[in-house]
Amino acid sequence: MILKTDGSVQKVQPDNGSDFTLEELQGFVDGLIEIIDIGSDMIMVVNEEGKGVLELNKKATVLARTMQAIFPHDYIAGDVLMCPSDMVQ
Repeated sequence: MILKTDGSVQKVQPDNGSDFTLEELQGFVDGLIEIIDIGSDMIMVVNEEGKGVLELNKKATVLARTMQAIFPHDYIAGDVLMCPSDMVQ
């Protein structure tokens, strides 16, 4: 699913039915990707260069902080793909 900066959630599936391509991932986050492990075999794919450029993603930030995947003072910017880790090769 994509956690959007406006608070909405969009369900997505890989075009090939099993795992996302790099191009799909970059399209979801509008740029270069960074992967954040949030535990339980789940990841967040975020824009690597989003901070200071893209809007704060409140939902993704709260989730990442709750899972202790980022430092308490850190934040997530831009739209985020959240999916099982095996969907990204």
